[in-house]
Amino acid sequence: MASEPTAEILNPADVAYFQRGAWENPRFWNRLGGQPDLRGKKVLDLGCGHGSLCIDMAKAGAARVVGVDINERLIRFANANLQHNYPELADRVSFYCLDIAQLDEGDFDLMTSKDTFEHVMDLRGVLAEMHKRLKSGGRLYAAIGPLWNSPFGDHDTIKRLIGINLPWAHLIVPDHFVLSATAKRIGRPVHSYRDLGMNMLSFREYKQIIHESGFVVEFFKPNCSRHPVVQLFSLLRHLPLVGEYFVSNLYCILRKP
Repeated sequence: MASEPTAEILNPADVAYFQRGAWENPRFWNRLGGQPDLRGKKVLDLGCGHGSLCIDMAKAGAARVVGVDINERLIRFANANLQHNYPELADRVSFYCLDIAQLDEGDFDLMTSKDTFEHVMDLRGVLAEMHKRLKSGGRLYAAIGPLWNSPFGDHDTIKRLIGINLPWAHLIVPDHFVLSATAKRIGRPVHSYRDLGMNMLSFREYKQIIHESGFVVEFFKPNCSRHPVVQLFSLLRHLPLVGEYFVSNLYCILRKP
């Protein structure tokens, strides 16, 4: 079978999404206290998507960068973009379409995961696999969000149906209405939001899973943002019973002992 032309893989929509890394990646590091020294490091990015963070880490001097994602289309883009636009990094960056449990590589100095954990169905298992492949003293830098119980925790599922974002609508509108309409839109059965890639974990569940992961939790901060609404959420999240619904995102740094 003939390979897909590079021009078709590097379509404008994917290129534009990749270019969002120009502002998303610095924000990711800033919210975690700043980008660590990557020079000479071996790093892994879980849920690498279009590969923007991987490219940036290679540019920052990482000796080896591995990006893994289970989305085959995004990995095709990442590899084509690497070869076409960043050939000088091709000997230091690799993209693989696989589950981390299938990765035959370890001894990473550092790992990252940006807006991916909320899509991982077996987060305990994935954290265990990351822990296994990280060197002692190595760190995992993670951003998670939007969380399921937050205003837009459905990741625009309802917005795609009606054209506008309604905060907390996914927690109010009966699932069967949304899921049946979404199934018609995408042309395949949808029985749960999990079929759309959302694990539906609460903040309390993330907190428990992370603190039981075997990592030392060095940094753990919900609602990392300077946006005034999110700052207000930081106050409201302490309310009894309803505080869970005011946790929009979660940033953490985990160290392997």
